Amino acid sequence: MKFEKRAAAALAALCCSLYGNEVPAQQYPSKPARIIVPFGAGGPADIYARYLAQRLQEPLGQSFVIDNRPGAGSIIGTDLVAKSPPDGYTLLLMSNTHTVNESLVPKKPFALMKDFLPIAPINYSDLVLVVHPSVPAKSIKELIALAKAKPNGLNYASSGTGTPYHMAGELFKSMAGVQIVHIPHKGSGEARTSVMSGQVEIMLDAITTMAPMARAGRVRALGTTGAKRSTVLPDVPTIAEAGVKDYEATIWLGIMAPAGTPKPIVDRLNAEIGKIVARPDVKKAWNEQGAEPMAMTPAEFEKFLNADIAKWAHVVKVAGVKPD
Repeated sequence: MKFEKRAAAALAALCCSLYGNEVPAQQYPSKPARIIVPFGAGGPADIYARYLAQRLQEPLGQSFVIDNRPGAGSIIGTDLVAKSPPDGYTLLLMSNTHTVNESLVPKKPFALMKDFLPIAPINYSDLVLVVHPSVPAKSIKELIALAKAKPNGLNYASSGTGTPYHMAGELFKSMAGVQIVHIPHKGSGEARTSVMSGQVEIMLDAITTMAPMARAGRVRALGTTGAKRSTVLPDVPTIAEAGVKDYEATIWLGIMAPAGTPKPIVDRLNAEIGKIVARPDVKKAWNEQGAEPMAMTPAEFEKFLNADIAKWAHVVKVAGVKPD
C-alpha cells in the first residue's frame, strides 16, 4: 500500500513537471494585462496598440491596458518589459525601431532576440515625405536641388534615434546624396507639431497619421515611401518614381513578450491577434488609413525579425548612421 502511494505521488510530481506551464496558460488571462508602448501618445504605435487592446478584451475576457513609456528611442519602455515576469501580463508593442536599434544602439540593457519572444505582427504602412508650406520645393527633385544648394541648411524631424522616421530620413539622405540635419523629438506627435508649425522644414511620417494634415494643406506631401503609390494619397508619387531610384521604407508594428513566457500563452495570443487582423472590417478600416494587416505564426515572425535586423544593420553600416 505504501509503495502504491509513493508511486502515485511520483507520477503526480512527474505530471506537474511535464505540464506545469500549461495550467496557467489554460487559465490565461485571469487578470488585466498591460501592453507597454515605448513611444509617445498619438502616433501609429499608440493608435494601433489601443485598437488591438480593445479587440482582445472580448475573446480573452480581460482588459488590456495601454501604458505609454516613451524615451531613449524606445529603450526605456522596452527594458521595462524585458525585466517583467514572463507570464503574459506585460507585453511589448514594438516596431522596426527595435530591429534598427540592434545595430544602431548595441550597448542596450537587453538584446531583442534573446530577452523577448515574438508573438505576432500587427500591420505595416508607408511613410510620406512632407515639408512645411513655406519651403519653396514643390517636388522631390526640387527638394534635393534645394538641399544640395544649402548643405545642412534644412532640417528634418523624427520621433527619436532609430525610429522608422529617423532611418527613412537617413536612407533618403544617403540615396539622394544630400546633407540634411536630423532633429530628434521625444515622440512623433511632437515632431509632427514642429513641422506643421514651421520650426522644422521636413519630416518622413507615417501616412496613417500625416495624410489628413497633407489633405488639409497644413503640410505639402512630396513623395510616399512604398513600392507603389498609396491609395490614401494617390496623387502623390513615390519617392522612387519622383527621382530617388529604388528608395523604399515602411513602418511596421508587432507584439513581443519577455523571454520565458509559456508557449501556450504565446500561441493563444498569436491566434487571437491573427483573428483580429483577418477581420474584413479591420482590414477595410486600416486600408482606408493606409495600413495593411500582417499575419504570421510566432516562428514566421521570428524569421521576419531576424531578416529585418540584418537589413537595417546593413543600412546603418553603409549610410554611416550614428546615434544622436
